[in-house]
Amino acid sequence: MRRPAAALAALLALGATSAQAATVAITNARILTAGPQGEIAQGTVVVRDGKIAAVGPSVAVPAGAQVLDAKGGVVAPGFVAANSLLGAIEIGQMRSEATVDNPELSAAFDIQYALNTDSFLIPVARLGGITTAVVTPRPASPGGGGDDGHGHTAVDDLTAGGGASENTHEIFSGQAAVIQLGQNMDPLLKAKVAMVAPFGDRGAQLAGGARGAQIVLLKTILQDVRAYRANRAAYERAGYRDLSLSKADLEALIPVVEGRMPLVAVANRASDIRAILKLAREENLKVVISGAAEGWRVASELAQAGVPVIVNPIQDRPVSFEALGSTLENAARLQAAGVTVILEGQGGAHRAHETRYNAGNAVAYGMPYDAALKAVTINPARVFGVANRVGSLEPGKDADLVVWSGDPFEPLSRPHMILVRGEPQPLTSRQIELRDRYKDLNRSYPPAYSK
Repeated sequence: MRRPAAALAALLALGATSAQAATVAITNARILTAGPQGEIAQGTVVVRDGKIAAVGPSVAVPAGAQVLDAKGGVVAPGFVAANSLLGAIEIGQMRSEATVDNPELSAAFDIQYALNTDSFLIPVARLGGITTAVVTPRPASPGGGGDDGHGHTAVDDLTAGGGASENTHEIFSGQAAVIQLGQNMDPLLKAKVAMVAPFGDRGAQLAGGARGAQIVLLKTILQDVRAYRANRAAYERAGYRDLSLSKADLEALIPVVEGRMPLVAVANRASDIRAILKLAREENLKVVISGAAEGWRVASELAQAGVPVIVNPIQDRPVSFEALGSTLENAARLQAAGVTVILEGQGGAHRAHETRYNAGNAVAYGMPYDAALKAVTINPARVFGVANRVGSLEPGKDADLVVWSGDPFEPLSRPHMILVRGEPQPLTSRQIELRDRYKDLNRSYPPAYSK
C-alpha cells in the first residue's frame, strides 16, 4: 500500500485531466461523512471521474485503482468557509467611495464578477481543510477601521464589493456566491446564493441613523420591488411612479421577496435579531442571521422560525454594546435549542483557515462533535443551496475531501491529501515556500540577492 505522500505525488504526476479521470481508493481510514452514514470507524472511499463513487466500511477496491493507505488517518469532507471573502480581496474590486459616486448599484452588486482565483490566501485556506467558500460582500466597518465585533476587520471589508462609505444610504451589500478552491479550475459553484444586508448599528448608519428607520426603509423597498415586478411594462415606458432603487437593484431583489433567495442579515444584539425575525414574518422573507453574538438569548425563537445562524464560536469579548452578551457557549446553546448552526473562521479571508480551530473550540464549550462537523460542512452547503455537490461524503457528490493525519479539529493534525472535484491539490502555500527559501541561515545572502 502506498503512503499518502507517495500516492499524492503519483496522482499529481498524472496531470490534472488524467488525475480527475483516475479511480482512487482511500483505504484504512476513519471516515467522517457528515452525511447519513455518520462516522465510519474504518472504511474506504472510492473516487472516480471527480466524484465520490462509494464510501463505507466494506467497500471493495476497484481493479486498477490508485490506492492510498490512510493508515488510520481521518478522511473528512472539505470544509465550507461561510461568510468569507476568499478570492474577493488582496486586489480591490471596488473603491471605498464607489457607492457615493455610483448610488445606482447596491443590491445588484454580484460578487461572482469580483473573484481573484490567484489570491495567495486560497492555498492557505486549503491547507486548513477548506475546499469551498461562501463569498459574501459586506460594507466597511463603522469608522473605517478596527474589528466589527465578530472577527471582521477593515482590511477585509474595504477590499470587498458592496457599500463602503459612511455617507451612503445603501442598505444592501450585494449578492453572495459559492466557490470551490481548487487550483487551475473555474471556481464558481453557484452564483446569487444570498443577498447580504447589515443591521444593528451599521444598518442604522446606512439608513440615516436609527434602527427603526432601517426597518421602515426596508419595508418601503420591498413594497417597491413587488410593485415593479407587477408593473414592469409601465416602468419601462416611464409610466409608473418613481421607485426607491434602480432597475438593476429592483431586479436583484425579486428573488428575495419571492422567498427564493435568503437575506443574510448581519446582526449581533438580541433585540436586532428579534426585529429581523419580525420583519421576515411580515414580509415572508427567508433569512439567515450572521454574527449573532447574542443569538443564544433568542435561540428558541430562531429555532421556531427555522432561521439558520452563522456564528464565530470564539467571540466572547463585549467589544461593543451589540455584543455585551457574547459567550463561548453561544454555538452550543444555539445547537441545543434546535437552530441550524454554521461556524465561521476568524475574519473574512486572512484567517479563514482557522475555521477548524473554531469548530474545535465550539466542541470544547459544549457543542457535540458531530454537530460541529456539520456546522462547517453540510449545514452551510444546505443553507446556500449546494448540498447536492459538496458538504458530505456521499456517492455522486464532488470528491472534495481531505485526508488528515489525525482529528481535523486538532491543531497539530495536517492534511496528507486534498482533493477538489477529484483533483489533488498541492500541499503548499506562499508562506511555506518563503519559509523553505530562507530557512538556511548559513547563506550569506538570500537567493534573491545572490547576483
